[in-house]
This record gives sequence, C-alpha cells and structure tokens, in this order.
Amino acid sequence: MKRIVLLAMILIVASCKPASKEEKSVEKVQAETEVATAKYPKILETVFTAHGGLKAWKAQRTLTFEMPKSESKETHTIDLWSRMDRVDTDKLSMGSDGSQVWLLDSDESYEGDAVFYHNLMFYFYAMPFVLADDGIVYHETDDLVYEQKSYPGIRIAYNSGVGTSPKDEYFIHIDAETGQMAWLGYTVTYRTGEVSEIVKWIRYDDLQEIEGLVLPKSITWYNYEGPKILDARSTVNFENVSLAKEAKPNDFYAKPGQAVTVEPKKYD
Repeated sequence: MKRIVLLAMILIVASCKPASKEEKSVEKVQAETEVATAKYPKILETVFTAHGGLKAWKAQRTLTFEMPKSESKETHTIDLWSRMDRVDTDKLSMGSDGSQVWLLDSDESYEGDAVFYHNLMFYFYAMPFVLADDGIVYHETDDLVYEQKSYPGIRIAYNSGVGTSPKDEYFIHIDAETGQMAWLGYTVTYRTGEVSEIVKWIRYDDLQEIEGLVLPKSITWYNYEGPKILDARSTVNFENVSLAKEAKPNDFYAKPGQAVTVEPKKYD
C-alpha cells in the first residue's frame, strides 16, 4: 500500500514540475506560428502554401530576374527584407536605396516615371507573397468566373499612408483544384490619387519552381469590358530568375554619383 501511495505522489509531483526551457521554446515557437498564421484569411493561407510557403519565402533575401524587351533587357534586383531595389538596362539604371528613388540616365532618354516603375514589376512578380506585407486589409469578394470556371478570391486594400498608392486595390483569385494563384485584378490610382473602379486583369498560369517556391515564368494581361475578361492582350516573360539567402551590399542599391533623385510626377 505504501508503495502505491509513494508512486502516486511521484506522478503528481512530476506532472506539476515546470516545463523545461526546451519545452517552453517549442511552445513559444508554436504560439508565434499560430499567431502569424491566424492574421491571414484562410484563402490566403491556402495560396501561400500552394506556392511553397510564407516561411520559405521570408528565408530568402535577394531576388533577381530578367525581363527581355524588344530593344534590350531589364535586370531587376530586390532585397526582399528591406525592399531596396535596382533596375538595370544597357542604357540606364534606376532604383531605391530605401529612402529615395534615383535615376541614372546619361542620354536623358527615359520618358517614364521612375517612382512608379522602379518596383512595379517586382510586385507583380512576387505575388502572392507581397500580400503578406504590413498595412494590408483583407475583404471578401465574389468568385471570378472565366470560361465557365469559378475562381474563389479575396480583395486586398491598404491602410492610409502605406506605399506610393495606398488607394490601390488588388483581387487575387485562385485555382480551387491546386490552390495556386490564377488571376490578379488590380486598380491604379497613382496618377490621380482617386479611387478607381476599373479593374485590370493578369493571368498567372505559367509557373515554375525556384528554390522550392512557385513563381511566375510569365504573366499575361487580358483585355476586359467592364467586369468581363476577354482575350489575352500581352505577355511579360521572366528569365534567369534566382533567389539567394545572402544580401547584396547596400552600396549596390545606393544612388550612383551621376544619378539624380527622382520626385513623383505630377498628373493633371
């Protein structure tokens, strides 16, 4: 009888002892993971997983890709943590050092808007992962129907003061069978500063795996008529894509000596 009582006391004491540091560490990591996951809607969690996982994306530091153009090619390089970036062509370069946008254009031939363009293609390319950025608000939206197939989706808006165009909206729609991103709808408000109801559509149906992450090999803009998506209009290809866990030196993104700081263009 004494042995039974003694055994019971040992079990009670053992069950009440403080958790070890290792157990606490595991519990803390699990809790942080649950909180991080809980901040995103279920459909966004699904698409992150289908594209390789948000954890795997955040482990990468430098993204590089090339975009062939008729006259030359553009090489885009982005620091995924700081979002410093650089775009290089045979004739000019532009980028952001984290505090200012710069343009190196010795021929003064660039007629575009460097503030608007320097990281534009990165955001299109890095979908859906950029939709995990801070300052984003998620809303429900109707399914997108194209060629009698339904694509469930979610509407994304930004808090005031976030980014260059906080009034922009995005609509991400997924293939329900694969969970992967299939369509991106977006509005453009940068030039006017006013909310737009015109939604432009890009199809993501040409994907590739890079370092375990599913990213676009090309994306295609479609013509549209109101809410109806019509035929394909133009395609942008991405070549020599690479991801690295190492960062490039800050000097790589710094404004070159001959470059000029660029201010946002004013539009009437």
